[in-house]
Amino acid sequence: MKTVVKLTGFRELETALLGLKTATAKSVMRRVALKALRPVASRASAMAPDDPATTGEFDLKANIKTGTRLNKRQARLARKQGKSQVEVYAGVTSDAPQGLQQEFGNVNHPPQPFMRPAWDSEHQGVLESVKTDAWIEIDKVAKRLAKRTAV
Repeated sequence: MKTVVKLTGFRELETALLGLKTATAKSVMRRVALKALRPVASRASAMAPDDPATTGEFDLKANIKTGTRLNKRQARLARKQGKSQVEVYAGVTSDAPQGLQQEFGNVNHPPQPFMRPAWDSEHQGVLESVKTDAWIEIDKVAKRLAKRTAV
């Protein structure tokens, strides 16, 4: 299940981003979004059921991360929906396939959701973080560009 969040009231932020080169604006928003999603991943990791029998790369708690890449199946589905300017994700890496079974359950195992409750508890903070951190990043980039053009 994919959650889409639409932001409103960010007109000034958008205007500032449009003043930057496309690649610069994308990298600014990618950094901001990855930082904003870290609390969601952290909360999900804390809420995920712990199986002491799994360790290392197969440990569910250790494999909840933020990133910009999807596995092959997820990427194929995302291509069908079209490409956004910037996409970041928080979730279980493909090293821990049991994440899906834990979150949604199956015929032998009741669901033990951890990602959705983590998003529900942290999403307001994510949006506030995007709003404030984006301005900080845009200001840093603008100062750096001003220095370069002054030389």
